[in-house]
Amino acid sequence: MSEDPAVSDELPEYAERVLAVAEQIPPGRVMTYGDVAEWLTEGGPRQVGRVMALYGGAVPWWRVVRADGHLLPGHELRALEHYRAESTPLRTAPRTAEGHLPRLDMRRARWDGGAAPGGDTGSGRGDGP
Repeated sequence: MSEDPAVSDELPEYAERVLAVAEQIPPGRVMTYGDVAEWLTEGGPRQVGRVMALYGGAVPWWRVVRADGHLLPGHELRALEHYRAESTPLRTAPRTAEGHLPRLDMRRARWDGGAAPGGDTGSGRGDGP
């Protein structure tokens, strides 16, 4: 697999669209890879994950997550710093969990895109009163 940056400086259109969604997710909220694909009505979780792996470093990558709430392998501590700084809802890890790392509280943290960026973020999935 070639990763020659000279091949093209231009992002594929789908990648631009995925990254634009990631930039719209408010601090303290997350969308799953599948949520992003559903929002775009194109591709699927694997395609979104691939885009994030290749190009996501320039956007808030920690806000596009696995549906099970587990932190991104290899980037757990960096992501956790962001989640804590943004007050993203987390679930305490059981003592038996490997590394005792928390998981995202998907019921409370998941965002459905219902509020405009910078506006009220209370329209996400699973929000309480």
